[in-house]
Amino acid sequence: MKQDVYQRVTNKIIADLEQGELTWLKPWSAGNMDGRIIKPLRHNGMAYSGINVLMLWGAAMEGGYLSPFWMTYRQAKEYGAHVRKGERGNLVVYANTITKTEEQDDGSEEERTIPFMKGYSVFNVEQIEGLPEHFYAKPETVIDPAQRIDHAEEFFTTTGADIRHGGNSAHYSGGTDHVQMPYFESFRSPEAYYATLAHELTHWTKHPKRLDRDFGRKKWGDEGYAREELVAELGAAFLCADLALTPEPRADHAAYIQSWLKVLKNDKRAIFSAAAHAQRAADFLHNFQPQPKQKESGAA
Repeated sequence: MKQDVYQRVTNKIIADLEQGELTWLKPWSAGNMDGRIIKPLRHNGMAYSGINVLMLWGAAMEGGYLSPFWMTYRQAKEYGAHVRKGERGNLVVYANTITKTEEQDDGSEEERTIPFMKGYSVFNVEQIEGLPEHFYAKPETVIDPAQRIDHAEEFFTTTGADIRHGGNSAHYSGGTDHVQMPYFESFRSPEAYYATLAHELTHWTKHPKRLDRDFGRKKWGDEGYAREELVAELGAAFLCADLALTPEPRADHAAYIQSWLKVLKNDKRAIFSAAAHAQRAADFLHNFQPQPKQKESGAA
């Protein structure tokens, strides 16, 4: 019997949370990942997004894989390679819509858009033999810390968000539309500062004049609040991967775990929705960045 894709993924995240672990922070806490943490990549080098990032990060941790590359059995075969006997694939999902034409009672035809999701299996290249050599190259070493932090500083400044410093609380204030951060020097490390800023700027994207994200939050700690915090957690993890930063669990994450568990257990689609919102928020912040100039062709 075909397992419900939503339920399978949700069960995995719930199991991690019940152990006190955040699936989206696992890659950085694993001792076997000695290279730069990036998003999982398809065989053609394109990055996975949304829920698939979480699923493949988790699979890489469990399998001890260093390579970010994943591909299907058929794709491996097209390279003249083969999946090693006994290796198990890992689930990724594909969401899309189909348009169906239905005849109405009056004889007219009406098109209806139906969303669907299907799951399929991919293998890490370390489960595959005979691929071209570049797939087996070791991950890049971590970027020089000073260079990496400069890059993060530039990224967040370019968003144009109103970021204020002072006090001992990191939060986004919707009323005044600003992000409040403690002073840089009060954080345990520069990376902890930028990871926290990534979390708060994900909240910043929910404003009506930006992504207009609203989960019906009425008060602190209700289900709408828990859903928004989950989006900010995932958004920060995605941004940290993009910026080669090492996120740290927020001091208050333990307090959220029970509320996240409640949301996930009540709604098997909640983690998919949160990951999609987080990906949109990360993409929104990336869109502020200057685009690389195209190289001109022709004579120098």
